[in-house]
Amino acid sequence: MNRFANGVKTAFLLGLLGAVILVIGAWWGGSTGLVIALVIAVGINGFAYWNSGKLALRSMHARSVTEAEQPAMYRIVRELAAQQGQPLPSLYVSPTMAPNAFATGRNPDNAAVCCTEGILALLDERELKGVLAHELAHVYNRDILIASVAATLASVIVFFAQFAWLIPIGGRAGDRGNPLGALLLMILGPIAATMIQFAISRSREFQADQSGAGVTGDPLALASALRKLERGTQAAPLPPQPELETASALMIANPFRAGGMSRLFSTHPPTADRVARLEEMAGLR
Repeated sequence: MNRFANGVKTAFLLGLLGAVILVIGAWWGGSTGLVIALVIAVGINGFAYWNSGKLALRSMHARSVTEAEQPAMYRIVRELAAQQGQPLPSLYVSPTMAPNAFATGRNPDNAAVCCTEGILALLDERELKGVLAHELAHVYNRDILIASVAATLASVIVFFAQFAWLIPIGGRAGDRGNPLGALLLMILGPIAATMIQFAISRSREFQADQSGAGVTGDPLALASALRKLERGTQAAPLPPQPELETASALMIANPFRAGGMSRLFSTHPPTADRVARLEEMAGLR
């Protein structure tokens, strides 16, 4: 899947979220609830947009590191940033042996890249470069902004669903409309919004893989890193704690043990699919 196709898919999914909101608003029969939900969602997710980086770094107990402490990490990131004409982001290390990495920042001037001690011990320098190029691609592709827009739209749908029983459907006072319709909205609305939101996240992961591998010119290095990370995260997963959710969605690999139905609600595409696309980039398929 090339960059244009990924962009089209993301735009389509964002449009689908917006269309669901418009359909619900029209079904509801009034615009007041829609405006209220939108204002609340923008406020909540606007806060997350401006503070997600700090929250993610804090949840991982990450600390800023100097070039003397992590010379390889600095050398790789400086080279990648200079190659793309971007400023050097702040670099952090998280004191956990769960192997992973993530980048955050609403723009290149406010970017931060974090590696865990586990990933620094697991990967060789070639593989680490592939991972860091992927993470910087998220920043340069403005994926934090895209994720925030998706979260806002999804939040509006969830808002409607939560109040489906309380607000009359049809716009007439005392008219509760179709109870079955309200029940379906309560159950299916959040599920649909969540799955579309996760589909957007998975699309952006594919895009970051492609963008990062394009910069390094070595897609097989990232493919090798992803294989190691899948084994490493299964052997040493992060504990499934709520405070880690903010960071987990940003990470290059799913940091939790996933299986069965949970894969449907994963923010990360299957490693095998990502590796296959990288091998295709390298001309192996």
